[in-house]
Amino acid sequence: MRFARLGNVGTEIPVVLDGDRTLDLRSITADVDGAFLSGEGLERARAAVAAGELPELPEAASLRIGAPIARPSAVYCIGMNYAAHAAESGSQPPEQIVMFMKSPNTVVGPFDDVAIPRGSEKTDWEVELGIVIGRRASYLGSPADARAHIAGFVMANDLSERDWQIAVSGGQWSKGKSAPGFCPTGPWLATNDELDADDVRLRSFVNGEPRQDSRTGDLIFDIDTIVWTLSQYLTLEPGDLVLTGTPEGVALSGRFPYLAAGDVVELDIEGLGSQRQQYVSA
Repeated sequence: MRFARLGNVGTEIPVVLDGDRTLDLRSITADVDGAFLSGEGLERARAAVAAGELPELPEAASLRIGAPIARPSAVYCIGMNYAAHAAESGSQPPEQIVMFMKSPNTVVGPFDDVAIPRGSEKTDWEVELGIVIGRRASYLGSPADARAHIAGFVMANDLSERDWQIAVSGGQWSKGKSAPGFCPTGPWLATNDELDADDVRLRSFVNGEPRQDSRTGDLIFDIDTIVWTLSQYLTLEPGDLVLTGTPEGVALSGRFPYLAAGDVVELDIEGLGSQRQQYVSA
C-alpha cells in the first residue's frame, strides 16, 4: 500500500493511493503517525480499501503534498554508507555504522520550497532511502528480526550545510543537518509488501543536470543491519524515520557547486516517486 498526506502544513489529510484513486483515510485514522503504523491501522486500511469503504478525495489533485508521515519523534541518519561517497568525502568506508541525528522539524513536503540558511555557502543535496519504523525496536536479536519492525519506506533529501557539519561542527554533524526544511520527505510511504527496497535505483539532479545515480544494493550496511544495529544503542519508536545514507555525486566532492537561491533539485527512487524543490533565500 502507498500512504500520503495532502493539504496545508499542519492540516494534512491522510490518504491511501490506490492506482489512480486517492482515498480519504480519515474514517480510519486522523494521521499517518506512529499510533496508526504500530497498531492495526495498516490492516484496517487494507480491509477498507478491499471493501470499497473509503471515499475518494475529490480535490486531491489540487492539494499540496506533505511529508507522508507526521512529524516523527526522531530522525536518525547513517553516514558514509556508500563506499564511493565515503571516498569523495575523503574517508575510508566505515567499519562501524556512523549515526547522527536531524531535528524532527526538518521533515517537510517533497515539493516545498527550501530556504538556503542565513550565512550558508555550502548547502548540499543528498538523495536517500528512508526507513519508517512500524513497531518499537529495542535490542533486536539479529538483523533477521528487523523487517518485522519496519512499516515501509520513503524517499528523503538529507540536506546538509557542509561548513557547519565539518568546519564548525565541534565534532558532531547535526549542526549542519537541522536547518528548517532540511529533510524533504515523500511523496508517499510504500509498505513492505509494496516495494523491495533492498535494490532500487536512486538519482538526483540539479537544474536538470545529473548528479547521483546508484542503487540501494550498494549500501555498505543494509536495511536490516541498520535497524538491528541501532536497536542495540537506542529504542526506535513507531513513526521514526531512519535515513540510510547517500551515494556519490554531491557538492562536497568538489566536482559540483553548492546550492544557491534559484536552483532546483529533483530526486527519484524506484517505487517511491519523485521530488522537486526550488531553493530560495532565507
